[in-house]
Amino acid sequence: MEYITLDEIIEATLGEVVVKGESAFYNNVCMDTRDIKDKDIFIALKGENFNANDFIVDASKKGASICIIDEIKFEEKLLDVKTTVIKVGDTKKALRDLAKFYLNKLDIQVVGITGSTGKTSTKDLVAAVLSAKFKVFKTLGNFNNEIGLPMMIFMLDKSYDIAVLEMGMSDFGEIHNLCETSKPNIGIITNIGMSHLENLKTRENILKAKMEITDFFTEDSILIVNSDNDLLENIITSNYKTIKTGIDSQADYKACDLNIFEHKITFRLIETGILTDNTIEVNIPGRHNVLNSLLAVACGRVLGMSYDEIASGFKNLEATSMRLDITKGEKFTVINDCYNASPDSMLAAMDVLCDVSGKSKIAILGTMRELGNNAFEGHRQVGEYAKSKDIDLLITLGEFNEAYKQGFSDIDKYRCFETYNEVISFLSEIIAPNDVVLVKASRYMKFESIVNELEHLNALENINSRANLNSLDNINAKEVTEK
Repeated sequence: MEYITLDEIIEATLGEVVVKGESAFYNNVCMDTRDIKDKDIFIALKGENFNANDFIVDASKKGASICIIDEIKFEEKLLDVKTTVIKVGDTKKALRDLAKFYLNKLDIQVVGITGSTGKTSTKDLVAAVLSAKFKVFKTLGNFNNEIGLPMMIFMLDKSYDIAVLEMGMSDFGEIHNLCETSKPNIGIITNIGMSHLENLKTRENILKAKMEITDFFTEDSILIVNSDNDLLENIITSNYKTIKTGIDSQADYKACDLNIFEHKITFRLIETGILTDNTIEVNIPGRHNVLNSLLAVACGRVLGMSYDEIASGFKNLEATSMRLDITKGEKFTVINDCYNASPDSMLAAMDVLCDVSGKSKIAILGTMRELGNNAFEGHRQVGEYAKSKDIDLLITLGEFNEAYKQGFSDIDKYRCFETYNEVISFLSEIIAPNDVVLVKASRYMKFESIVNELEHLNALENINSRANLNSLDNINAKEVTEK
């Protein structure tokens, strides 16, 4: 983090100094007293179950040079003499405002990425491509909300050329706030799906919320969209430039001659209707990642990169964990896609499951959140898709087991359970060498615990040697499915 003065902090946050300390130096911004280091700026945020204004004395004693508060809940005599306290109207807004001020001090281009699914994968792909020509910062993990994104901005310094920032949301106004803070000059929308229907009710409303990424665009800004998505295909704007990418739609950048392998994809490029000599290879599975990769290609071209540079950049890909991580064990293969789930991403993950070589294909699926009144039907459709892909065994866990069961409809190849231990116990009895297991659910279900147990199972010396799952006669289907 570059240095900012006390006067700049006060100006950015519209704050008032209520205690003037002796320290004149500040390091990083922190929101958790457990993580405070000497000379940090501590911002006291409030949530449903906590109020960090209660911990100002603790923050001061741990070395905070500045504490930004919106409630006075401390005795001044208990503070360290080095600590300055600034009172603001709303610490959450002050966090965003301070990040906005700080970013404006840096000469950095910002690429903002949003969409119903594929945000993180696209972020990783865009950052990889751009890294062949620029020094690039990308959002770590899933720090993509009104608290996480400002914290990412504070990690920037003047050595970076470009910041690739992921932007998540669940309602109107959230992308607007993120863009007010970060002012992206390139925006990318991956798709408009069913995620967030719980709050926004319709996909058309989701589109409106995602389009907030353009709220601070100028005539020089550029929006890049996946035009294979029905709601993004016909976007027309006059205030800024729009670039479209796709496989099946009319697009500025199209992919053809696709090859989908277990661990990589390859495709040729058509730019503005002309087939180029360039073949792109990306070490990531899934047809959906061709679409994500095209967004990265377009971003690279916008920023003046050659196709050779773009191809080189894809070789630098560092994918975020728990997103289609394929681990081939000595006995069977596990596809870990536990970070999040929506109907679109469920379908894409099952496509990858079918692309991976192996004997029986097993899908362990859990609850998808934020679907609102469409939740039952969304889970039913995923079960139906699993049936259409001829999945050998569908295992479900969570509140929508019945929906999955209705969609899948093949009782002989379906099991549902109430606990992780039941799932693992069942698998330990029937899983066979060279099987492939997909594990996927929304983040809150913590399905990585199932992955961990599968990895342990994979390491055991003895494993059931049955060649396939065509017969499960030793399992009482009615007993299991009616639990």
